[in-house]
Amino acid sequence: MDTKTTMQPTTQIATEFLCTLHSPTVGAPQQIDPALTIYQSGPGGWARGPRLDAQMLTPTGDWLRAMPGGSLRVDARMSLQTGDGALIHVSYGGVISVKPENFARMSAGETLTAADMYFIITPCFQTGHPRYAWLNHLQAVGKVTGLKGGPEGFVRYDLFSLG
Repeated sequence: MDTKTTMQPTTQIATEFLCTLHSPTVGAPQQIDPALTIYQSGPGGWARGPRLDAQMLTPTGDWLRAMPGGSLRVDARMSLQTGDGALIHVSYGGVISVKPENFARMSAGETLTAADMYFIITPCFQTGHPRYAWLNHLQAVGKVTGLKGGPEGFVRYDLFSLG
């Protein structure tokens, strides 16, 4: 292989808007050790998009692991229930990188946006309901659109299917 040749991609990745996912936080996080913190979502969470309208069921769990250098690795699980009764399991990993000054702003009650941090997730879906079986066949990617700490805290993402 000629190392002086610039490699060009052989394919492109297309995205299609899937939904906005809103997850309110509840209670104090569980600090397991200096590297592992567990957060739970409260009632009132939802996923809304062109083909998906669902409420988040509790309990949920977001395991955040602190990595060397200060980034966080996300491991999250939740269930959604659609208006017609379908249950959809959602699991995702991800990466968060927030500058200390932006984290301080969030801790003081300010809502952060995608411009304030790197926060990307990769959801996968599982359902047995035939109307939503199409979710079983896609990989999604999401980017945070809002993150707020405190008693009225929440995290909100826009999710896109990849193709």
